[in-house]
Amino acid sequence: MENNETFLSIYSNQSYSFIVNKSEFIGHAFYVESVDEAEKYISEIRDKYKDATHNCFAYIIGVDKLIQKYSDDGEPSGTAGIPMLEVLRKKDLTNCLVISTRYFGGILLGAGGLVRAYTKSTVGALEESIIVKKELFYNIDIILDYVFWGKIENILKNFGLEIINIEYLEQVKINLSVKKENFKRLKNIITNETSDNCIIKINGESYGSVFI
Repeated sequence: MENNETFLSIYSNQSYSFIVNKSEFIGHAFYVESVDEAEKYISEIRDKYKDATHNCFAYIIGVDKLIQKYSDDGEPSGTAGIPMLEVLRKKDLTNCLVISTRYFGGILLGAGGLVRAYTKSTVGALEESIIVKKELFYNIDIILDYVFWGKIENILKNFGLEIINIEYLEQVKINLSVKKENFKRLKNIITNETSDNCIIKINGESYGSVFI
């Protein structure tokens, strides 16, 4: 089910490189959740590749995709940052930063050649990173008596939930992650199965990756 709390982004930070007419292009893709985080990665790449000719970038941030920025970093206007941003837009991605590092090899590529190269470096890095759906997950604790644990364990397995941690104390304490949209149904089932003899506590929420 699509809603305004889900979006497409990338699973992991990756890079992709290739050479065209003696110029090396290295595409980098990062998952980011704020402008500060994006700018930190940009600064790190510029420092790591400070001997490169250009470090161009583009990013889109926010579920509403309202924050969009790009830089040609000295390349002819419109040949690097905008094509990179267009890749993100066409793939409907957000909370994503792409940086393309170029080591000039002495042969001019022309405007069309630059657009193709920066587009290729961006697409390559995104493919290495794997595009996923990001959905809101609750981190929750379930505390219940041992008599209910076998039944509840099966319910959690039927929901396909991965248990993060279990503590066997005076009662069983289960820590796990559940999709926000599934939480209410899970809570109702567990409450009914234990005749309300349980504690279900939300610790926080964060975006998790769902492979598509």
